[in-house]
Amino acid sequence: MAIYDTMFSQLDVTSSQLLVTDNVFKNEAFRKQLSDTVNSLLNLRVIPVFNENDAVSTRKAPYQDSSGIFWDNDSLAGILASELKADLLVMLSDVEGLYSGPPSDPKSKLIHTYIKKKHQGEITFGDKSRLGRGGMTAKVEAAVCAAEAGIPVVITSGYATDNIIKVLQGEHLGTLFHKDAHLWTQVREIGAREMAVASRESSRRLQALQTQERKKILLDIADALEANESLIMVENEADVAAAQEGGYEKSLISRLALKPGKVSSLAQSVRKIAEMEEPIARVLSRVEISDGLVLEKTSSPMGVLLVVFESRPDALVQIASLAIKSGNGLLLKGGKEAKLSNVTLHKVITSAIPDSVGEKLIGLVTSREEIPDLLKLDDVIDLVIPRGSNKLVSEIRSLTKIPVLGHADGVCHIYVDKLANMDMAKRIIHDAKIDYPAACNAMETLLVHKDVVQNGGLNELIMELQSEDVSLIGGPRASTFLNISEASSLHHEYSSMACTIEIVDDVYAAIEHIHQHGSAHTECIVTEDTEAAETFLNQVDSAAVFHNASTRFCDGARFGLGAEVGVSTSRIHARGPVGLEGLLTTRWLLRGHGQVVDGDKGVNYTHKILPL
Repeated sequence: MAIYDTMFSQLDVTSSQLLVTDNVFKNEAFRKQLSDTVNSLLNLRVIPVFNENDAVSTRKAPYQDSSGIFWDNDSLAGILASELKADLLVMLSDVEGLYSGPPSDPKSKLIHTYIKKKHQGEITFGDKSRLGRGGMTAKVEAAVCAAEAGIPVVITSGYATDNIIKVLQGEHLGTLFHKDAHLWTQVREIGAREMAVASRESSRRLQALQTQERKKILLDIADALEANESLIMVENEADVAAAQEGGYEKSLISRLALKPGKVSSLAQSVRKIAEMEEPIARVLSRVEISDGLVLEKTSSPMGVLLVVFESRPDALVQIASLAIKSGNGLLLKGGKEAKLSNVTLHKVITSAIPDSVGEKLIGLVTSREEIPDLLKLDDVIDLVIPRGSNKLVSEIRSLTKIPVLGHADGVCHIYVDKLANMDMAKRIIHDAKIDYPAACNAMETLLVHKDVVQNGGLNELIMELQSEDVSLIGGPRASTFLNISEASSLHHEYSSMACTIEIVDDVYAAIEHIHQHGSAHTECIVTEDTEAAETFLNQVDSAAVFHNASTRFCDGARFGLGAEVGVSTSRIHARGPVGLEGLLTTRWLLRGHGQVVDGDKGVNYTHKILPL
């Protein structure tokens, strides 16, 4: 209660504890007065917090009966919701909702809508949570009772941020209990496991094809994109219009829109990927282990990829093309703002996949509710690649045991050294900030050597940015010197026409600033001093570090990778723009003539390196 008091007081709201026991609900007068009491408290901005009065409770054992007696907080919540004729009861748990089995079991599925007749005999409850007294069994019993009394109930996670608000806004989270659920038409949806397994099976058939057969699939996809360009653009325009009407940020709408010529450009990028060197089963090394025993290390597909991305429908085409080229199965979940575009692109692409492989090679996840189920499938899905906000990446990392490849932020820096060519610096900064402000490789922080401030170079850079209406927010030194607003955080991704500017003493101070406030994505130094440039290139610990070149070059297509599934700031497996190589792993192939180890008796290990 002390915590409740502290939290609610910050919102100018008071909390009040109401202690009850089993017996008070037998009192007709109490039950009639209950609703009036609660309404009066709410009108006075007092939040009632109900709890059992353990000190005077006469209950000898946990029980519940039709008279409305409760035995834990879950059943108490159900009774209160019924007595108060609530519009909705939200019950918080330490898991996402009700599962068909123990949540830790990979085969368990989140039940989105509970139907008593269907699910009562199917569910296997795991160990009770260490939190509370009743566990999920008690929550389900309380939810069923409240739902039968006409109160809709949602069981969802109390750990996830804003879950209560999301439920009130109509998002389909957790498990819904409703008295009429059994009357609703049950649309059969392909389960998460079924979708992932189908993708893996299709990927194995894809890998069995000859190089030219896989190449033809990609060329057919490119042709299909161009043939359906008008349909794709119509659906994309509908998504953009809905996003504008919904008040989405300009940066998101910019990423969402497919500009004229974009579909043709995507088709060309698919053809370029098709023409790339065969990545599967490449022999990377050959070693003679002993006489007549040869070991090969070969490239191999990862297996099944789950890519979760926001806003950009063009990413779907790039990712699907790389997955096919690398022989991987693929599950895609795009943002709801691009739903029409994604569904259309997915249909166009899968229609070009031959039956010998199967269109289930690429699955499209259409609802957010399926993501928790997919993230549990660490025995079927091999790699998760989130492309989006810091919040998206962090949420996914917290919900899965599957390896996650990606970056949470794109806080990219450009450092203008004291020996920089100012005309070059202006061109690079203009491009890095203004070419595509919403991109993850756009400049978000401009660092300037203190001597550039003294010789007037800083004013030239500021005029270049302000001429394009870029808003400048200062670090501690720059805000004082330039008399501009000070940034609340020096680690900020604007994704818009704004950037942070700060003054530093030298290249070492710039490096320290980047390490302290950056996101290890892409950094650039502008200078004619070779020694300073090499210091910057060698000491900045980011995925991509440039000398005298725009940060916008950090891109899979511009690097010659054909396309990218994302940019990784991880230090394991792949780093920077992730193309085909980042979607491959290795296998060992050993060819012999009946050799055995037998305690290494008589085995002469040569470990001779052989030519490829």
